Amino acid sequence: MLSEVYSAPDVLGSHRFDLVFSGIGALNWLPDVRRWACVVADLHRSGGRLFLREGHPVLWTLDDQRTDGLLALEHPYFEHEQPTVSDGADTYVRTDRVFATTLAHEWNHGLGEIVGAVLDAGMEITMLEEHDSVASNALPGQMEDVGRGEWRLSDRPGRLPHSYTLQARRR
Repeated sequence: MLSEVYSAPDVLGSHRFDLVFSGIGALNWLPDVRRWACVVADLHRSGGRLFLREGHPVLWTLDDQRTDGLLALEHPYFEHEQPTVSDGADTYVRTDRVFATTLAHEWNHGLGEIVGAVLDAGMEITMLEEHDSVASNALPGQMEDVGRGEWRLSDRPGRLPHSYTLQARRR
C-alpha cells in the first residue's frame, strides 16, 4: 500500500492499530503537526498508544553549517506555513549514491505545538522526556559519538535538549 501520511486512515482504515511509532526525523517533513496528530489518533483503537522519539525542536533551530564551534539560532522554532528550504548533497542516509534531486523542504514544530496537537486530537500524554543525545550527528564537527547510535554535543551537552520521547494513549 502506498499513501501520503495524511491519507493513511483512508488506506489503512481507522481505529485499527494498538501502536503507532514515529522516529527521529519524521515530523520535520510535515507542514502541519495538528493534521498529523489527528491522523495518528484516527489510526488508533481506543487505548492505542503513540510512541514518538524525535529530534528536539531547539536542536533543529541551530545553524548546522557553522564551523567555529558556536551554537547559533538560525531556523524557526515554531511551525510556519512556509518551509525552510535547503539544497545540498548531504544526507543522513549512508550511501555511496549521488542524489539527482537535493532540494529539501522542512518544517519545525515547537514542543508545545506538538503536545497541544496530540492533546487536541483526543490523546492523553502518558510520558514526555527530553534527552541530551540524538540518533544522528546533527551538528557535524560539534558532536561526539556516545555509543548505541547516539550523538551529543562535545562541549557542554547540557546546554540544550537534543531529542525527546513522547508517549500518548487514545482516550
